Amino acid sequence: MRNNFKKNKAESAYFLLFDIIVANLSYFLALWLRFDLHFSNIPKMYLTSFLKFAPIYTVFLVCIFYVFKLYKSLWEYASFDELNRILLSTLITTIFHIVGITVLFNRMPISYYLIGALLQAVAIIGMRYSYRFTSLIRNSREKNSISTSNVMIIGAGAAGQVVIRELISSDKLVANPVCIIDDDPKKWGYFVSNIPIVGGRDSILAAAKQYNVDRIMFAIPSASPEDKRDILNICKETKLELKSLPGIYQLANGEVLLSKMRDVDVEDLLGRKPIKVNMDEIFSYTEGKTIIVTGGGGSIGSELSRQIASHRPKRLIIFDIYENNAYDIEQELRRKYPNLDLIVLIGSVRDYRRLDMIFEKYRPDLVYHAAAHKHVPLMENSPNEAIKNNVVGTYNTAFAALKYHAKKFVLISTDKAVNPTNVMGASKRICEMIIQSFDQVIKENKFDILPYLDLYKGPSYLKELKDDKNSYNTQFVAVRFGNVLGSNGSVIPLFKKQIEDGGPVTVTHPDIVRYFMTIPEAVSLVLEAGTYAKGGEIFVLDMGEPVKIDTLARNLIKLSGYEPDVDIKIEYTGLRPGEKMYEEKLMDEEGIKKTENDLIHIGKPIKFDLEEFLILLKEISYLSKANSDEIYDFVKKIVRTYNKEDL
Repeated sequence: MRNNFKKNKAESAYFLLFDIIVANLSYFLALWLRFDLHFSNIPKMYLTSFLKFAPIYTVFLVCIFYVFKLYKSLWEYASFDELNRILLSTLITTIFHIVGITVLFNRMPISYYLIGALLQAVAIIGMRYSYRFTSLIRNSREKNSISTSNVMIIGAGAAGQVVIRELISSDKLVANPVCIIDDDPKKWGYFVSNIPIVGGRDSILAAAKQYNVDRIMFAIPSASPEDKRDILNICKETKLELKSLPGIYQLANGEVLLSKMRDVDVEDLLGRKPIKVNMDEIFSYTEGKTIIVTGGGGSIGSELSRQIASHRPKRLIIFDIYENNAYDIEQELRRKYPNLDLIVLIGSVRDYRRLDMIFEKYRPDLVYHAAAHKHVPLMENSPNEAIKNNVVGTYNTAFAALKYHAKKFVLISTDKAVNPTNVMGASKRICEMIIQSFDQVIKENKFDILPYLDLYKGPSYLKELKDDKNSYNTQFVAVRFGNVLGSNGSVIPLFKKQIEDGGPVTVTHPDIVRYFMTIPEAVSLVLEAGTYAKGGEIFVLDMGEPVKIDTLARNLIKLSGYEPDVDIKIEYTGLRPGEKMYEEKLMDEEGIKKTENDLIHIGKPIKFDLEEFLILLKEISYLSKANSDEIYDFVKKIVRTYNKEDL
């Protein structure tokens, strides 16, 4: 860093000295040329005027060049902007020279003015751009002296041209652009920075072989999801490393650099447009409100916190039992939103006394309950913990929301709650039933039948609901969706780690399918669903068509530059305990109702005996503390659609 600083200072000094010499020499040569290259023929009055004006002109020229930042530019990377500044500063100094020497000393020959200005401009421009050209030649030789990779650029537009220029000019990158692919036939056969545009997407495979391509860079940030999917599907057949430019906004911000090229994500191949939501609705819904997110440090909880923080809440409370996760999201939000009233608290949703204290102190308007155990195989081995954390934790949080008059309570649920074959899914179905129970209790004014789920020894720590029962009107809803790409514990991070380790990539079954959505998409839909809530609904998010996990694994291997089952093996390990071949969005008994957003539907609640459910709920909470194997049978009593025997 210090060496670069010294180098730049030295270059500026050299250019300053050069400008002083060339500015005066240019006008002297013009005078010399005017009188037939004979110094003795120059009239004394012209020579005297030139010598007297030279110091004045030198000071003025240096000042103008300094104002136009000609001594602050990195000429190694000079562009049209620098050329424009040279021409403008030369024009100003030329006008000053003509007016100054004429007014102060003597009128000079016309050829003196014209030739002097021309020689000065040519010398100054030539010197600076010859320096840039020399740097390019030097970088090119240095690159050629070491091992480089041949790069194919997809896209001859603005982004592609910037990437090509950086590849050529940078001395830090050992990559050599050799060909360009663009679907516009009018560009075929032409060149960008001497790199040929060899054809459209149909030419990718042939060009990769012809030019010995090692790496492909996708530089069409404005491409539609369908075009991007098709092109990337062709690219992956080359079995070469593939990188992609993030987005078109990078162009506007001047951020289209090679440092912004990223590995192609699997979501690039899902082939659908990003889900959009009505952000104005969400903004009016969250602005000025106190909001708590339980499990706020997890994948979904942290993204909820990010999106809520960007919509100007009165206060955001993040509640999580894992201090490292909570610390990470706290630091991120304090950095991005310094004026946000952010409270980060550590604790467990199992501990009602902790929740009661928090709700009593901060009185949240909106509650997003994302705290849960979600790993299917782990919960199969520890079913009691699934009940304690998911079921009792949801009940505790919902009770606190009711008691302290929160306006809305939104449960983050899962499609695994539909006809569950595992304890985790069954526990989340019980959580949905808890939400429906609280809604029914409010509508039927049956507050006295709510049980106290005390997992601790000693007297009950829950206080009676003492206010007027008509004042309790919290709207309880659940939002159900499937897998989110990149979340903690999802298959994508696991596959990437396995590929980095050289394989094998493990897939449970070649035909297993899942619904997928990105974390920001899922969270934005959760927020919008909250705006539609009236109480008791189970919102179901439309996640498009299901995707084969085996296909995802193979695509990810190919995009990493390897060939499935050749370079990286795929092993089928068999379905894990409690795992389905496919997930369902609705139970057979549930109907569907549309909302204003075509991607958000409302599942018709299944009726169940409220009082019987609440009695069983209290019993299973105590049974979970005993760590009894009877928990499976008891879950079956509550969730009639739970079918562990399927596996």
